[in-house]
Amino acid sequence: MGREVGRTEYTRSQRTRYRRELRRNLDIFETFLDHAEFRTEGTIGVELEMNLVDDAEQPALTSTAVLEALDDPDYVHEIGAFNLETNLPVTSPPGAGLRGLEDELERRMRRAEDAARTRGGHIVAIGHLPTLTEELLDHPSWRAPGARYEALDTTILYARGEQIQLTIEGEGGGLDVQFDSVAAEAACTSMQLHLQVPPEQFAAAWNAAQSIAGPQVALGANSPFLMGRRLWHETRIPTFTQAIDTRPPELAAQGVRPRVWFGERWITSMFDLFEENVHYFPALIPESREMAEEPLLTEGAAPRLHELMLHNGTVWRWNRPIYDPGTDLPHLRLENRLLPSGPTPIDMAANAAFFYGIVRFLVDERRPLWSRQSFASARETFETCARRGLEARVRWPRLGTVPVSDLLTDQLIPRAMQGLHDLGADDDVVARYESVLMGRAASRRSGARWQIDTVAAFERGGMSRTEALTAMTRAYRERMWSLSPVHEWPVG
Repeated sequence: MGREVGRTEYTRSQRTRYRRELRRNLDIFETFLDHAEFRTEGTIGVELEMNLVDDAEQPALTSTAVLEALDDPDYVHEIGAFNLETNLPVTSPPGAGLRGLEDELERRMRRAEDAARTRGGHIVAIGHLPTLTEELLDHPSWRAPGARYEALDTTILYARGEQIQLTIEGEGGGLDVQFDSVAAEAACTSMQLHLQVPPEQFAAAWNAAQSIAGPQVALGANSPFLMGRRLWHETRIPTFTQAIDTRPPELAAQGVRPRVWFGERWITSMFDLFEENVHYFPALIPESREMAEEPLLTEGAAPRLHELMLHNGTVWRWNRPIYDPGTDLPHLRLENRLLPSGPTPIDMAANAAFFYGIVRFLVDERRPLWSRQSFASARETFETCARRGLEARVRWPRLGTVPVSDLLTDQLIPRAMQGLHDLGADDDVVARYESVLMGRAASRRSGARWQIDTVAAFERGGMSRTEALTAMTRAYRERMWSLSPVHEWPVG
């Protein structure tokens, strides 16, 4: 869905043709996956989404103006007019690669901040912008320009047949609102991690990523407030799931799968995931390769598989498979999508270090973790950790029920650091991120915990919730540039 599309509405005959071509793409991909040569360098990449605010810390609908000021193809629109996204250069974990990733995150954020200031605003790297209101998301100006965003909005509402319902448990009865658009998706800003994987290792890498998704989201939680209410530690998870849910309640009750999906089984091949996508999910954006002027097969090159790639972009797995035909050799990637944006470059680089390291360690284990863990248990752990963050208790193979903070400090972070050593990361780089991750897990002070405690401190001082959220957002934005990891930030 990163590519623009040519229209926002499609005929029944176009949808029928697209379905046929999609299945043809799937057959070609199955054969190609078994016999083709793929790149295997194991490179990594990052996409970072940010929010735009004005001097009063309120959402600023200025993404087009800020992008004009940036004048850089590495910065692009996201779905909300108060969102911005940057795509970092491909790098690799050996040596000082992850330290370079941290430096590049800071550089990209500062460039975006400089551009935002020329338009009277700032950037905030955070999972949910705390000052975002229901009124703004109800206003027609919430959406960024672009046919693909309009098409996505139109087709999801058409498939659902009624308003989008957002119901999330939390304080004061939680959140229960309705929208006539997918605007709530724009509330979700993330850091997406990419890992290039050879075909023979993809299933193990995906299974590993799924098995540690719960502890990973607990460690990185940074989205406790939405529309004035304190909800989950990582509220992005239920928000995103519900904001683009094409199912009315009756289909959800029947067990029809949501398009934002954890999955339901361990896999044996990348093909399993693409096959599920085609078999279970109707097309949202049925734009054929002819409409996009895209060939299916080019002599001497990997198949473009336009329909399959476009369809894959409208099934939002928390760990998504990516096929990229490239310019010479194709490659496969695992896209990890469950982390929020922020708080600081060092925090985000540490989150990336944990993911890349733990996946490497688990893939190399003699008896894989997922062979000792049911998929249902992994899914339950993911939801529990999204709700309670580093305060969650989880069931874990061979350990029983344990605090996730202890699981991280005693088991997973040391193993992730061993994985980084195995990847060839420099000792000082590993030590840098180990210190951040251990400090955060041991103190249970994630970005979410800091936000919750800071708002509570401001409210005890006499502020209203709206005032406290604004003051907290300002304090967060200022400390974002201190470059100290979030667990070292003072409260209030």
